[in-house]
Amino acid sequence: MPHNIGTRRELFVDGTLVQSFVGTRLVLQKPERRETVLELDAPWENNVSFPYRVLPFKGGWRMYYRASILDLSREEDTCVTAVAETDDGVSFRRPSLGLCEFAGSRRNNILQIGGFPNTPPPFFDTRPGCPPEERFKGIVARQSNAFAMISGDGVRWRLLQNTPMRLRGQFDTVNTAFWDELAGCYRSFTRSWHDPETGTAFPTWDFGGVAAVRGIQHARSQDFLNWTEPEQLRYADGDRTVHLYTNAIVPCPDAEHILLGFPSRFVPDRTSDDSHGLPGLNDALFMTSRDGVYWNRWLDAWVSPGLDPLNWTERNNYPVWGIAKTSPTEWSMYISEHYRHEGVPTRVRRLSIRPWGFVAVHADYSTGEFVTKPFVFEGDSLSLNARTSAAGAIRVEIQDEAGHALPGFSLDEMPPWYGDRLDARMAWGRNTSLGSLRGRPIRLRFWMKDADVFSFRFPS
Repeated sequence: MPHNIGTRRELFVDGTLVQSFVGTRLVLQKPERRETVLELDAPWENNVSFPYRVLPFKGGWRMYYRASILDLSREEDTCVTAVAETDDGVSFRRPSLGLCEFAGSRRNNILQIGGFPNTPPPFFDTRPGCPPEERFKGIVARQSNAFAMISGDGVRWRLLQNTPMRLRGQFDTVNTAFWDELAGCYRSFTRSWHDPETGTAFPTWDFGGVAAVRGIQHARSQDFLNWTEPEQLRYADGDRTVHLYTNAIVPCPDAEHILLGFPSRFVPDRTSDDSHGLPGLNDALFMTSRDGVYWNRWLDAWVSPGLDPLNWTERNNYPVWGIAKTSPTEWSMYISEHYRHEGVPTRVRRLSIRPWGFVAVHADYSTGEFVTKPFVFEGDSLSLNARTSAAGAIRVEIQDEAGHALPGFSLDEMPPWYGDRLDARMAWGRNTSLGSLRGRPIRLRFWMKDADVFSFRFPS
């Protein structure tokens, strides 16, 4: 049965819709490191400050972060959490919340100082019927138990119930969750540890002498309290030895049927600076899924430490959970830098991303083609998120289910398209209308020269 993609946007982040590649290939697109947006150098911040969530707020965004740990030997009880705000995604400020006293003053952006429960990595609950006082939710952990937190404003938090959620795991990371409107359930992505030989998750911290690997597990819930038995994420590459520290999983904006993950990869046995004192290096990966369990993971780094030697130490380069649509032509994410260096503040850097541009089908100047599997659409025209060089080109042929060109829509009847657009309407001669093909199984054949195609859709 052909896929019915309706009018939704489809991304070429995997091979789900592709039948064949000839002279073309999927290429991971790496973000551009841009400006530093926040130096964590306030008196209540220190060199273990850690940003963990960016969330829309009043037309801009809030960034939730750990400002400091006042006593590393009692991390759970002395963690300081705070929030920064921005209107443009570039210039962040510390709002004066007046909630907590620090050094004799409440003029600070602190959400909480120590104690349990602390401020969770939050999400805005879009479940129909969710009470306003519970619109913000999140997961906090204590001693291998996960607790559900709720808030009406994202600032003042309380437990949804006093007992832990019914969810097995270790939870020593940034645990994420959200309401999935298409699946009709909450999804959680939390920490697990597994045996690299078998992939079996350990139910407790007793690993039985095995060199366990940090992983990600997925569960579903209808009430945010009672969860299905967690499933280990499964990867097409089959490598069980990769430590994934955080996950930063979100539904793709305006293509929510695709889940995007930006995990931090931890390499525990490497060091580039013996004087740092703690081993390990981190970079960031990119992965995608259409069901939350089976993932296509790129083991080439999505973000590498780069030229800055202070990012070549443990627990740097962590993607912050959340995508900010900072302009019509640019999305932003954020990443941590300069973690745990004496006399140097931790900081947050912005990453610039092409909208829906995480992976491209690429053809070199020598040209190439690819053909989709049969599918059905419901719109009136074909729109591509694509780019070429000045000498490059793209042509698209619409075929029937058997692979024969439809009259009026062959390669020869489409003038070469060139340019760089997020939504370029394709035309065959002067004809852009595809209404006569609506509901009919078709294939798309792409001919490309020095070009990239990121996504497509059939808008009405």
